[in-house]
Amino acid sequence: MNATAKIRYSGSIAIIDLVGRITLADGLGMMREAIQREIQAGYKYVLLNLAGVSYVDSAGLGEMASAYIKLTQLAGKMKLVHAQQKVQSMLKLTGLSTLLTTYGSEAEALASFGVK
Repeated sequence: MNATAKIRYSGSIAIIDLVGRITLADGLGMMREAIQREIQAGYKYVLLNLAGVSYVDSAGLGEMASAYIKLTQLAGKMKLVHAQQKVQSMLKLTGLSTLLTTYGSEAEALASFGVK
């Protein structure tokens, strides 16, 4: 299954709905390009919806951390929503769960940005 990214917006927040596996072999470049497009379009707040993501490898986690750092340098934020158990386990195992905040609901995640 090819990974896909669909973009939608809630005010000044770009929501990227990811589907598939985010690995070095599949999905990594697509996720990177989607995030970069939103940054270049002026969005500093990005919410990655991982509801459709079945697996993320270390390269995918590294790309998420890199995007988080880039957005932080731009005075922005990146957060995650609907991470499946496998993905949450990988975030905890790598220690990235302290950096990449994960929310169970989209409404909660959007409110956490503190912007409209």
